Amino acid sequence: MPSLKDLRGRINSVKSTRKITQAMKMVAAAKLRRAQSQAEAARPYAERMERILASLGQAVATMPGAPRMLIGTGADRVHLLVVVTADRGLAGPFNTNVSRLARNAVRTLEAEGKTVRILSVGRKGANFLKREFASRMAGEISLLGKKRIEFADAEAVADRIVAMLEEGGFDVCTLIYNRFRSVINQIPTEQRLIPAPIPEGGAQVAATGPQAMYEYEPAEEEILATLLPRNLAIQIYRALLENNAGFYGSQMNAMDNATRNAGEMIDRLTLNYNRTRQANITRELIEIISGAEAV
Repeated sequence: MPSLKDLRGRINSVKSTRKITQAMKMVAAAKLRRAQSQAEAARPYAERMERILASLGQAVATMPGAPRMLIGTGADRVHLLVVVTADRGLAGPFNTNVSRLARNAVRTLEAEGKTVRILSVGRKGANFLKREFASRMAGEISLLGKKRIEFADAEAVADRIVAMLEEGGFDVCTLIYNRFRSVINQIPTEQRLIPAPIPEGGAQVAATGPQAMYEYEPAEEEILATLLPRNLAIQIYRALLENNAGFYGSQMNAMDNATRNAGEMIDRLTLNYNRTRQANITRELIEIISGAEAV
């Protein structure tokens, strides 16, 4: 049985831990509000960009010399997975869930005879995937130390992907990240980036109703030359913002659970401490009474 000194030390240690988890919960909650507003503000722009790209792409995809970012290389042998996680932990299963989705995607593609390369954005995903797929890692990008995610960060990732495409480093590029749904719910998501997802035939019209017909000036090819790299950066930027909001939501929940668990542990240790103290007092009284009766 632990001594009273040991129990006091454990109680004080857990109380110190509870103070830390309470502070981390408050910090995560404060950062979550800003991160959530950024993620929600980026969604309409990114979705509209996808629709514009789909409209332009339908007219250009069948033309000779169509951009590789639009139609890919024409092959399906090498897949690049861009895995977005956080650089820090203490966020429950947040990083593990998206890393497991990436791991399953790698296993599935390799079972089909594909070659897989992994570009990790975030240290936690890189550390997880390197345990099993170190030879597939094409690079690691860390945003640790950034107070705020900016569009320039997404452009740097997009530029690296474009450079790999021009070098013939992959045929298909897929983005894997946590989509923010609510404070307690983040959804691991796969999104194809290259070739750009273009609905076939009238699929888009059937899904969303009548569509307006546009005439573009300059020509579609010239617009796509600027639009495709920008769309790639925008989709990555949205993923980074969604991932950031999801991280703070998950961390806030994890620290709230840790704080409550610490409180329950303090209650149990305090009860054990009081029982041990009472037992010691009772034993000392018995010893005193027994000594007095012996005299």
